[in-house]
Amino acid sequence: MRLAVIGCGYVGLVSGSCLAEAGHEVVATDSDGSRIAALQAGKIPIYEPSLDKVLEGAVRDERLRFTADCGEAVRNADIIFICVGTPPTETGEADLSAIDNVARMIAKEARSSKLVIEKSTVPAQTGEQLKRALQVYSRDAGATFRVASNPEFLREGTAVLDFFHPDRIVIGVEDHETEQQLRELYRPILEGRFRCPVHQSNCPTAAPAEFVVTTIASAELIKHASNSFLGLKISYANVLADLCERLGGNVDEVTRAVGLDPRIGGKFLNAGLGFGGFCLPKDIQAFIKLADRAGVDFGLLKEAERVNKQRVDLLIERVKKALWVMKEKQIGVLGIAFKPNTDDIRLAPAIEVIRRLLAEGAVVRATDPAAIKRARLVFPDLHYSEDPYEVARGADALLILTEWEHYKNLDWKRIRSEMARALVFDARNMMSPAEMKALGFEYMSFGRPDPAGFYAASQPVASSSR
Repeated sequence: MRLAVIGCGYVGLVSGSCLAEAGHEVVATDSDGSRIAALQAGKIPIYEPSLDKVLEGAVRDERLRFTADCGEAVRNADIIFICVGTPPTETGEADLSAIDNVARMIAKEARSSKLVIEKSTVPAQTGEQLKRALQVYSRDAGATFRVASNPEFLREGTAVLDFFHPDRIVIGVEDHETEQQLRELYRPILEGRFRCPVHQSNCPTAAPAEFVVTTIASAELIKHASNSFLGLKISYANVLADLCERLGGNVDEVTRAVGLDPRIGGKFLNAGLGFGGFCLPKDIQAFIKLADRAGVDFGLLKEAERVNKQRVDLLIERVKKALWVMKEKQIGVLGIAFKPNTDDIRLAPAIEVIRRLLAEGAVVRATDPAAIKRARLVFPDLHYSEDPYEVARGADALLILTEWEHYKNLDWKRIRSEMARALVFDARNMMSPAEMKALGFEYMSFGRPDPAGFYAASQPVASSSR
């Protein structure tokens, strides 16, 4: 099939490259000319494992190309994927101006029948507005439009794997023709008829993906409902951690046992610094606003959002309590990205932690395997190093803010010898409290027995905020 992908951010670049790898002819475009120029030169503007293999192979086999001419991409395509950003406005609602601009451009440039697909995360009823805009702005009698919703469920860090081995593919359609067209589009994925670039082999999924056909409004709701529920689980685990600290429990033991219940599941029941990134916080805000406009008080989500925002406050309070005076204290930071295996720092908890530390007068040194380049745009004067041991050198405290797996395998005995004070705040509950104590660290985490007794020292018995 001939596809146009409008928007070469995380969603568009991964989706377009993977659809090309699955055998379709894809033309990708973006309003940012410098991004297109970089992609044409073989430079990938984001860090995403395995994406380079997919993109290079698709370009080499002439199934994928990039153009700054959006009109050309639209005119030559049968199916158009809209993958532009929907950032939050000041009120928390989704900003749909980019969707509107793309709709008007498609209507202007189209000369034949097109299937236009929402891939961006949008609030319910956006499909109706998109269809109306396409009709109103169309100037060619031969141009007709069908609209569908096909929300993405790609996790940054595993997006390529998620695309080729999805647990479900959701489409929101209005007619049988569109359903059949999208079934055919995804048939190579559903049947595993491609060479998976992650595994370098033909490897159909162990359990075939569920192909879920709904109305457009339901498909739009499914994306927001999914992300919001994940946020609920994370905030629930964090409240459990606070309760464990008061009552002497271990949140790791509690959430593991709770997660063994198949009705609940253990994923996203991880206590720590809370969720970040561009998707969960934005989608929860947008879902709350959507519910408010519909006359529904989504108090559950409001509370999840409140709990999440308090995690940084709680960490900073503990750092201040332990260090007594923050001004001019040397603090090392391990991890800047909002999660491992990505360079994305948008709404990353680590960014807010660093900002708060600097405001207290602390001297911060930071490291991250992928996100330093992006972090420099936010904190250009911060001291960065790719070497975690240099970040630890002379530090009065070391904060683990992103759960990169290789941090577990650092020479922690060496880190202890490098630090001015062997104080570690593990905001991601990565390390073993017993092992860190055995190495001689003053160690703090969330909701777990603390060998150094910091919880008793830094927490009141009761808190009016809970």
